[in-house]
Order: sequence, then C-alpha cells, then structure tokens
Amino acid sequence: MAGDSLDKLMYSFVVEDVLKGFFIHVPPGYVACVYDMGRGVLKKVLTPGLHLKIPFWQKAKLFNTQTLEYSVNRQFNVELARALGDIPIAAITLDNKRVGVEGTILLRLDVHQVPSIWQTIGEDFVEKIVRPTIRSRVRMVFSRFNYQDIIGARRDEVEEQLKHELESIFYPRGIYVENVLLSEIQIISGNKE
Repeated sequence: MAGDSLDKLMYSFVVEDVLKGFFIHVPPGYVACVYDMGRGVLKKVLTPGLHLKIPFWQKAKLFNTQTLEYSVNRQFNVELARALGDIPIAAITLDNKRVGVEGTILLRLDVHQVPSIWQTIGEDFVEKIVRPTIRSRVRMVFSRFNYQDIIGARRDEVEEQLKHELESIFYPRGIYVENVLLSEIQIISGNKE
C-alpha cells in the first residue's frame, strides 16, 4: 500500500512539475512573453495556442491584449495597487473650481511591444506608468477649460484633448488609448464662489 502512494506521488510530481513545465497555454485575447535565463526576455511573442518551452530555464508570462477598462470611480479599492483603475481625480478648472473627475479610459497593449513593456517597465506597468500619467494629464487638460464648458458643450473637446495627451505618452511605450469617456465631474466642496 505504501508503495502505491509513493508511485502516485511521484507520478503527480512528474505530470505537474515536469510535463506542464514543457508547455505554455496561451488563451484567446492574450499573448505570452518568455524570459530565457540565457538570453533574457525574448522578442518573439507567443500568440493563442499551445507552445513548447524549456522547463526550469524559461519562464512565461501572459499579457492581456484585449481592450482594458481603466475605471476612475468612487468604488475603486486603493488597497489594490495593481488593479486597473483609480479613485476620482481631483483637478482645478480654468475658472478655479476644484472638481472630482470620474470616467473610463479604454486601453490596449500593442502585441508587438509587449516584450519591451515587460523588459523596460515590468509587470506593474499600471502603477508605474498608467495611473500617474492619467492623473497628471486629467489635471493638465481640466486646467485649460472652465467648469461650465467641461460639463456642457465642450465636453467632447475635453475628452479628445485628454485622449491626445495620453496617447503622446502611452503610444511610444506600447499602450494604445482607444477612448476616453468622462462620466461624472462634480464640484468638490470648499470652492470659492
């Protein structure tokens, strides 16, 4: 009996640790990058399907290449630093109104630049690049418009300028900005009238 348990344990080890170590399964909507201990991050991106790798020598990391929704709202949990989103962003308008900005930014990783993102920025690109850039650019663009223009007739223009500003920083880093959608812009108490 003890021999059967040991055989099952060894079989389980071989299947889980060795055989699965040979394969990388990439689901639809994702790509995989491979880190090779001898050559570093490989430039070739693995597309959806089953791929071979060298166990213990190569490590694979999956990256989502679908449209990602970066939500800025009150429900965001600031404890989750790697989560894709943020709390409302405080900004000052041209007419000196302090506002809280909520909305959604639709982003997508450039499949061909994913190895560069992993190599130069790392897995935590949201907290290093995305969140600080969005905060900064929202504040900058909102400072160009009066509050009534932002909530009224020029809202489309605000969204377009914000998209343009984000693209200028994200695109060279391999991140596409598909759209910027403002939802709520509320005056924060304490404004001087």
